[in-house]
Amino acid sequence: MSKEIKVIVEKIIRSNRKSIAIQITNNGTIIIKAPKDASDDAIGYTISRNLYWIEEKLKTIQSRPKFKEKEFVNGEGFLYLGDYYRLQITKNQKEPLIFKDKYFYLSDDYLPKAREVFISWYKERALEAIPERVEFYAKMNGYKYNKINITDATTRWGSCGVSGNLNFNWKLIMAPLSVVDYVVVHELAHLEEKHHGEKFWNKVKLMIPNYEEKDRWLKENGHMLNV
Repeated sequence: MSKEIKVIVEKIIRSNRKSIAIQITNNGTIIIKAPKDASDDAIGYTISRNLYWIEEKLKTIQSRPKFKEKEFVNGEGFLYLGDYYRLQITKNQKEPLIFKDKYFYLSDDYLPKAREVFISWYKERALEAIPERVEFYAKMNGYKYNKINITDATTRWGSCGVSGNLNFNWKLIMAPLSVVDYVVVHELAHLEEKHHGEKFWNKVKLMIPNYEEKDRWLKENGHMLNV
């Protein structure tokens, strides 16, 4: 007998959108996005109509290898642009964290704040790399954006605001560069196509022909992009 899957909606977000959508995050959180005037019955009907898909999605998430909390010890691996690099704890190091010769070197003075130190380092790298990729693809395809933000978003890898601002999750810097490029292109395409229709995906495919492979990588491995 298969294990029963509990379907619990954690959050309902109401906005000016026209239809009801179901979002399931990497950790299995179910979020409903609905129009402001959508009734509870309409939301309930959408959930029941998509119950099989929700249950299968949750099964997939629950069957994945679990993310193991970092211990910040010698030899532990940390992701950066798709590869794991080992950690070495050092003494008498002025900088909190140094990445050199395929190793992370963490000063023992900062061990109590190791997670914060790593997050700060990742954010700095994201601020360096992601705008470069945005500029590269924007120039190639004539896209005009307003501003780039690196965020702490918990449910999205990227988003495109109505004013042309592009937002990217700092954790993306742990993914392979080709996956980073896919998210960049995805948000650039939203500057012209707000919805995930045929025109939108055609624009993405023009720049990233194998975008489905990158999207699948994120869905399968996104939960591992963490500290």
